Amino acid sequence: MRTESSRVVVATGYGGPEVLSLLEEPTPVPGAQEVLVQVRAAGVNPADYKSVRGDFGADPARLPLRVGSEAAGVVLDVGEEAFGPAGPIAIGDEVIAFRAPGAYATALVVPASAVVPKPQALPWEQAGGLMLAGVTAVHALRAVGLAAGETVLVHGAAGGVGHLAVQLAAGLGATVVGTASAAKHELLRELGAIPVAYGPGLVDRVRAAAPAGVAAAVAVDAVGSDEAVGASLELVADKARIATIAAYERGKEAGIKILGGFPGADRGTEIREAARLELVEAAGAGKLRVLVAATYRLEDAAEALREVMAGHVTGKVVLLP
Repeated sequence: MRTESSRVVVATGYGGPEVLSLLEEPTPVPGAQEVLVQVRAAGVNPADYKSVRGDFGADPARLPLRVGSEAAGVVLDVGEEAFGPAGPIAIGDEVIAFRAPGAYATALVVPASAVVPKPQALPWEQAGGLMLAGVTAVHALRAVGLAAGETVLVHGAAGGVGHLAVQLAAGLGATVVGTASAAKHELLRELGAIPVAYGPGLVDRVRAAAPAGVAAAVAVDAVGSDEAVGASLELVADKARIATIAAYERGKEAGIKILGGFPGADRGTEIREAARLELVEAAGAGKLRVLVAATYRLEDAAEALREVMAGHVTGKVVLLP
């Protein structure tokens, strides 16, 4: 049921999680080719705290700044000609919205083009955390040209992007070697990866783990550490087949592919938009698991951001408004 007001999380200034506030605002009305979504779950991502810190620009005119970019929920209202990538959108539809600026909210308006159907069998918390990490994983694997029968090294294989990249690569018929702490190795095996511990001796452990060696491997860095980039350069012969989503400066110096929202990076917009329907199909069929490390209430968004900022999260952190 539509309500007159909605709760939204905003940053009242630029800084750490402490600048977040929960406000009540009039529930927005969708315009032409827009939909109003009642949010059931919203993913928490590193890009969120970077935005709050002002990493993407600290213009005071943008304050208060709404936070978040992905959500899952129920359509409460639709504008004229509300057609999404999968067709017409109707009130009552269960959907996933991405890109969805301001997703830390109980309700938000998004372009109809940002909305895809949520698989009925997919729990809300998994649906809310699927898209940003999922499209990033797809983009990374395609950027390095991974093919069946090849070996891919995934750094940060148990993280939000990493655990999805592992599953997608395994589904392609690739051999996946994934770095993670020892406590997460059994999980990586379940997801289809050969686990290795990061730290001194990483290159030797990867060579020992890969059944056919990794001379022709590709690498995806979802960590951004010097170790991850350095090991990738040592193990992969072609720099064009190494991609990072986190090591902008180091990646630029090394001459590898830089993906995402960094200046000069490959945003992969078309790949990411096309990947949305592929991801919901795979998740709905049980071929892709979204691991949810923790859920928080909307009023605890600052704590959720702190957990993501601390790193070492297994899978995704999700808000449940």
